[in-house]
Amino acid sequence: MERTLKMLAREAKSRLKKGFWERCEEELDERRRTAREQGISESKMERYFAEKVAGSIRGETPDEFYLKVRKMLLEEGEVSDAIGRLTDRAYYATLSYEEKQRYNLELSERYLEALKRFKKEYEFEQGKRG
Repeated sequence: MERTLKMLAREAKSRLKKGFWERCEEELDERRRTAREQGISESKMERYFAEKVAGSIRGETPDEFYLKVRKMLLEEGEVSDAIGRLTDRAYYATLSYEEKQRYNLELSERYLEALKRFKKEYEFEQGKRG
């Protein structure tokens, strides 16, 4: 569904009324303090936080693939057979040799992006808890 300007304005007004920005400011202050205590770059943390808030405003939710990668990384860490574990075996069996090569390449790229995202998020989530 395409969000109209009127819908976007209504959502922004709702965020103001419900204290969204005040909560963001409080969380940002807390994360800055934690970043300083842990020696994490405050500007790096602020960029991460801004991306997270912007995604929240856009209504983005983590995709299923990322959640699968995140679960694997939290439970087992980085494993040498990550691509094999993430492969949809039933679908893979239907592919030609060339399609399998393309699938592996695309899956590898998606995994590397998810791994990069996980490391960035994990660094700041750990800092928030610590």
